[in-house]
Amino acid sequence: MQIETNRKTADLSPDNKAELPFAGQSPSPQPSTLRKVFLGAEGLRAGWSLLIFFALMAAFFKGIDIAGHLLHLTPKRDALDTGASLKFLFLGEFPLLLATIVVTWIMSKIERRPNSMYGLGGSNKLSRFFSGLAWGVTCLSLLFLTLWKTGLLIIDSRLVFGSDVFRYGAAWLAGFLVVGMFEEYLTRGYLQFTLSRGLAGIYRWAFKTRHSAALGFWTSALLLSFLFGLGHTKNPGESPIGLLSAGLAAMVFCFVLWRTGSLWWAIGFHASWDWAQSFLYGVADSGLFVQHRLLATHPTGRPILSGGATGPEGSIFVVPVLILIAVIILTTVRGTHAGYTFRDVERVEA
Repeated sequence: MQIETNRKTADLSPDNKAELPFAGQSPSPQPSTLRKVFLGAEGLRAGWSLLIFFALMAAFFKGIDIAGHLLHLTPKRDALDTGASLKFLFLGEFPLLLATIVVTWIMSKIERRPNSMYGLGGSNKLSRFFSGLAWGVTCLSLLFLTLWKTGLLIIDSRLVFGSDVFRYGAAWLAGFLVVGMFEEYLTRGYLQFTLSRGLAGIYRWAFKTRHSAALGFWTSALLLSFLFGLGHTKNPGESPIGLLSAGLAAMVFCFVLWRTGSLWWAIGFHASWDWAQSFLYGVADSGLFVQHRLLATHPTGRPILSGGATGPEGSIFVVPVLILIAVIILTTVRGTHAGYTFRDVERVEA
């Protein structure tokens, strides 16, 4: 009996021998069906991650809304007839930014990923942020000068003088930094990363392509940019060109995110662009003026050229400026991260 067993074992090929367990060792258990439903090669599947993220964000936003009403802190939109105030901006945006930061941190713990993976990491934060700040003011100034020199925008008067220029200028800059960080981190932080991860998995499964990460990223960029533009429909005085420019700007910000893996350039650009529009040049931003702005202005001519009630973002001239911004990113922002890989060990933090 022993001789026969040894003969059978000797007849096995090397590959078959490798399949035999060692003495006292049971075969490796296969993952259960339930585990496969919830977990993939990169941890919790993207679909479940997004459901948890949306549920947490909805709960936090609802809690903020309830607390605002109970404490009488919810800003009233009818007060916007005289221009948006700093109080309106901070009470409307800062709690939402905090909610986004907290929920993203919770998701990083659930998924066991470093929080820096969602766009706020890297060693060049300050240089990218200040570069974005400088380019935001520069590009908005170019758009403003184009409208002004062509007679499509009229400067009526100066509204703020002396030390108030620095006081209100600094206050509004702080406010628009909150706006820029909230909108970038909400739409191009965890959401962009996780939706890209899920779509990359679908592309990898369906087409067996090595470009799945790029396809996933840019598909999610298109989808989220469309939703970002659509989200501006509730703004007063918004126009079709304004919605288009918001969506195109979102794609430009996705481009710099793809090149660097970082949101800091986009945060700086977003903040200073809005600041230059609203405070420095006193033009409408999606139909909304702010209080204590430096200049008083008004558009003239056809709205498609001047921007009309929307402001410069509603002018067709914003499209070549956005193309110029993409060129600036390509030529001045050093690409250090060739897209998302979705695995901690493969991600390069510049």
